[in-house]
Amino acid sequence: MSKLSGKVAVVTGASKGIGAGIAERLAADGAAVIVNYSRSAAEAEALVNKITAAGGKAAAVQADIANPAHIKQLFDKTIEHFGQVDILVNNAGIYHFGGLNDVTPESIDQMYALNVKGLILASQAAARLFPATGGVIINISSGVAKTPMPAAQVYSSTKGAVDVLTRGLALELGPRNIRVVGIAPGLTTTEGTSSMDEATIGYVKSRTPLGRVGLPEDIAAAVSFAVSSDGGWITGETIQVGGGLMF
Repeated sequence: MSKLSGKVAVVTGASKGIGAGIAERLAADGAAVIVNYSRSAAEAEALVNKITAAGGKAAAVQADIANPAHIKQLFDKTIEHFGQVDILVNNAGIYHFGGLNDVTPESIDQMYALNVKGLILASQAAARLFPATGGVIINISSGVAKTPMPAAQVYSSTKGAVDVLTRGLALELGPRNIRVVGIAPGLTTTEGTSSMDEATIGYVKSRTPLGRVGLPEDIAAAVSFAVSSDGGWITGETIQVGGGLMF
């Protein structure tokens, strides 16, 4: 039997990149997966088709996690499709690069609305639906939560907030047998990082003991472990998954 057989997982921001890798891995592990997307409908449907062609269960649901009304719709649709919720992966996020002079009120609001407020409200919605036996919330953080990037101070601060929320929610929800675990990727090859220059990528590799940039499947493997019974004694922790990267 697959280790997540009978479970239902909601993965936010799952149409591409790390989120897509996580959704595909959890489906391969036996979970029925909701592939959430905000704008990339074609990519989300393509992923659903890929999962179902491999014998898995998945459905695409549009929702902007920065919009509280959309969060309710996401979980309503999840119940319609699969009847329950057991796992939430808070992966949806946004970032803007630039120094202090480049920061605008709008960019601050955009990043905090999705990366922090959306994560909190999605966790609230999922926790209300988890069965009496418990559930798992995974928060996708970043190595920049510990070592902020000078060109991404606001984004780094949102991931610092995510790490605090991982610990705080674990303390609150532990008595209900709900585990909350953070996964903090290092630099990972995705559509979002494809425009990075070779000098920057080379520098990151030089600071990574394992000598390469991560892949979505590297992060997905860590999530797979954390949500399974193998990770059942882990909560409130943020696991660094970056090949030993030291910024």
